[in-house]
Amino acid sequence: MYKHHRYPRVIIQQAVYFKLRFSLSYRDIEELMQIRGVEVDHSTIQRWVFKFTPEIEKNMNKRKYRTGDSWRMDETYIKVGGEDRFLYRAVDKDGNTVDFLLTKRRQRMSDQKFFNKAIRNNGKPRVVNIDKSGSNYSAIRVVNRRGLHKKNIKIRQCKF
Repeated sequence: MYKHHRYPRVIIQQAVYFKLRFSLSYRDIEELMQIRGVEVDHSTIQRWVFKFTPEIEKNMNKRKYRTGDSWRMDETYIKVGGEDRFLYRAVDKDGNTVDFLLTKRRQRMSDQKFFNKAIRNNGKPRVVNIDKSGSNYSAIRVVNRRGLHKKNIKIRQCKF
């Protein structure tokens, strides 16, 4: 994946790490790399971030702590950059974040997409606690109906 790039793998990974770990602009990262003796343009760093972030995310998911098999799922509106966004979030019994998804709109398919992503990255939960949201309920039911897993996911609903 790093073949045919002018810079070695470690340089590219360092620049992408700076962007993902710290809230720095691409020009700030360009300056940091220049201090380290690497002449690279900020637009090149931006292309690297877009290209290599999925690979880094995949590696991070491999090294992530194992989550519990009892999840709590919820969704809420938050403001991001002055615009309303919809945040889907799941935490395990110990309060560790299982996964999250930020979308522009609240849709049934967004909930399904989030739940599939969470299962793909963390394994299937034994039980999921949700509020009275119909979209959460239908997303879990779809996973259960597909029958890809030996046991169905148990759904617990409460008012809040």
